[in-house]
This record gives sequence, C-alpha cells and structure tokens, in this order.
Amino acid sequence: MGALDEGHFHEELENGVKLDCIKLDCEEEPITTAIEDAVKVLLQGLGEDVNREGLRKTPLRVAKAFREGTKGYRQKVKDIVQGALFPEAGIDNGVGHAGGAGGLVVVRDIDLFSYCESCLLPFQVKCHVGYVPSGQRVVGLSKLSRVTDVFAKRLQEPKRLANEVCAALQQGIQPAGVAIVLQCLHIHSPDLEGSFLDSNHQAWVKTLVCSGSGVFENESDYLWGDFFNLLKFRGINVDKTFMRHSSDQSWCPSQSSSGAKTSAVIESINQGMVTAVASIIRSLGEDPLRKELIGTPGRFVKWLLNFQQTNLEMNLTPLNPDVEISDKEKQMQSELNLSFWSQCEHHLLPFHGVVHIGYFGFEGLTSIGKSLLQSIVHFYGFKLQVQERLTRQIAETVSSLLGRDVIVVVEANHTCMVSRGIEKFGSSTATIAALGRYSTDPVARERFLQGIPKTSTSEV
Repeated sequence: MGALDEGHFHEELENGVKLDCIKLDCEEEPITTAIEDAVKVLLQGLGEDVNREGLRKTPLRVAKAFREGTKGYRQKVKDIVQGALFPEAGIDNGVGHAGGAGGLVVVRDIDLFSYCESCLLPFQVKCHVGYVPSGQRVVGLSKLSRVTDVFAKRLQEPKRLANEVCAALQQGIQPAGVAIVLQCLHIHSPDLEGSFLDSNHQAWVKTLVCSGSGVFENESDYLWGDFFNLLKFRGINVDKTFMRHSSDQSWCPSQSSSGAKTSAVIESINQGMVTAVASIIRSLGEDPLRKELIGTPGRFVKWLLNFQQTNLEMNLTPLNPDVEISDKEKQMQSELNLSFWSQCEHHLLPFHGVVHIGYFGFEGLTSIGKSLLQSIVHFYGFKLQVQERLTRQIAETVSSLLGRDVIVVVEANHTCMVSRGIEKFGSSTATIAALGRYSTDPVARERFLQGIPKTSTSEV
C-alpha cells in the first residue's frame, strides 16, 4: 500500500507551469481549437446539427471543461509547497507528540473530481489526508488540499491518484509519513437497453482506497488506528483488512461490462469518432497509446452513442379517449422516483436523477403501470438534453396519454456542476411542469409536492 517511489516524483515536482493559468495563452489556443474540432466530429456522429441553437457553443464549452478538468498536467507541486512550511517546536519535554514534534495532523473531507482514464467520465472524490510532521515544522493546511487537486485534475484511477498524492506530499514536505484515504464515486454508465429493462439500475459505483508512506507504510502501525478513528467522527468506517485488497480490480463500470459484447460494440462504432476522442486525449497532454488509455476512446464513444439522435417513435394510444369523465370522478394518482439518465447538450456531460409524475385519473387507470411511464422518461432522457426541456417533454407526452391534468417534477445531479470549474459538490436541480388542473389549482399542486419522498440525488 506504499506510495510510488520518490524518484518518480522528483521530476514531477520540478516540471510543469505556474499555477492558476486560467486564461489560455497564444500557445494553448490551438489546443482548444483542436478539441473543438474533435467535439464537432462527435456531435455529427451522434446525428446532431452542430449549428442548431443549444449546440453552437458546445464544442468550445467542452474544450474549456476538459482543459479545466485536466489543468493538473500544467501545475507543479513545488510551487504550492515552497514557502508554506512553518516552524513549530511541539512538546519540549519529549513526552508525547504534538505539532512539529510528531503529532498526527488530519485534513478531512476535501471534495475533488477527476476524469476516469478508462472512460473519460468524471468521478467524484472525497479525500482525507493525514501526515506526521518532522523537523519541527508544519505545512499550511490549505496546501494539502491544493496538492491533492493537482493530481485529481488529470486522467486518473483511484489507487494511482492516492499513491501520487501520497508520494508528492512525502517528497514535497519531508514529513515522518503521509496517509491518504479516498472515497470515490463513479457514474454507473448505463446503456439504453439495460436501463429500459432495469428500473433499479444503480447510479453509482463506489470504492475506497488508501495509500501510506514513511511511518504509514506499516499497515498495523497505531497511527493508522488514530487516523481511522478521527475519520469515524465523520461517519467513515474503514476496515483495516480492506487496505490489502483496495486495488485488486478495476472499478470503472465500462471495464466490468460483458467483455465479448463490449468489444463487438466498440469495433462496430464510428472510427472517426474514436479518432476524435484520441485527439482530445492527445491535446490534453496525455498519450492515447499509454496502456491504460488504449481502449478509452472506444469506451467513451460507446457511452455517447447511448444519446445519439435516432428516429425512434413512441406509439402511445390515449386511454379511453371517447369516455368523458367528470372532475369529481377523477382521483389523484402518482408515480414517484422514476430513474432517468441524460447527457447535457451544453457540455456533453451526464446528468441523472429521478422523475415524479402526478395525474388525475379514474378508477382502474392505475393499470397503466409504472413501466410505461418509465419508458417515456427513458425515451426523452436518452438524448442530448437540457433538464427544462426534458421536464416539459415528459409532461406533454403523459398529458396526451392520460388527459390534460399532469404535473412532472425532475430532480437531477449535473456533473457539469462539479467538473468544469464551478465545483458545487452536492448541489442538485429541480424543475416542474404543471398542465391542466395542476397549473390552476394550488391545493392539488401542494398535495402532490408534499407527497414526494425526501430523497437525495447526491451520493457524495
């Protein structure tokens, strides 16, 4: 569970450019243009018109998001740590440990995001850093967060991210030891067919990884026990036996799919799109031929093709269209927590959540079943979308099927809220569309809204 060797990071600490290069200079502009051109190829491969309203600036927005999300390649740890080490004598009598004299220092709950090197989808990280000062000096605590962000803002996988942060801190501040614990959440890459068949599809894949250097290289050292106990205050329970197996298998869902089926799909997809993704990876400063990245372009295109523009049609017949039912005979009914997945057309980043549908029907109408409404949700979800349009489309379609009195609430997590510089972790978005009686009757609207169960669309 040790970190990568220090020699590997000596060059890492010396190379790179200055931090906070937010504006692209003349040398970087061609890189952004290259990514924009590649994104246009991807949009065309999805059957989209790159000049339609909503997509015109998408290539530039995607390029900016990728550049922001991988800016760690252009940063160096030395710039962060240098000048941030402060003298702290600690306990003078030599009994016990504190401050610069060997006491454990922990920074918990550092929220990060990174791009998965296996599929290019963003994943969320909650990072906990512990270190034991040496040489009677301590590092500014904010610097620990900034160092972790340097390595998170690269194409990554959890175990390597933990190892790289650990080794960089060990090399940069020369403590007695460093401990890293990462809680990672990866969106669970559903496919169109699988989601239609499985309404209980899990939204997230979770993993927890550890890395240690110096005094933390010994898994049984009491300092690990102190570290884990301090994490328990935050509701984090780590079994020590877990540390020995935390990197045994790939965690990315795109690599855990059926091997033969996935390979066949990737081989049959648009090779121009695959080439375009490879060029994006190259523009970001990575080598698309690196072992871990060879299959990444195909896996990313496979994800995108879930949202391609298709000619699918829904043949929905209104229920009992010739029967006139008075409002008094109608009953309020609802279907709650229908899952959905979609892809933001502004940033080509996934968003997902739940849909709640309310309507007035007559006795026996409940036979419509949850599956049909779930199919309507998926039909509009698996497209390049914006949440406001998705909400309206679902409401209008359900209204045409069940009658005019319909209300739809969509609750969603947008990965673009954390992975393009905004970094609003835990935020979610809710939208409402109300038709017919629900648009004019505040009592009915309030009754439906109060019936929505308290849920959290965020897992971090």
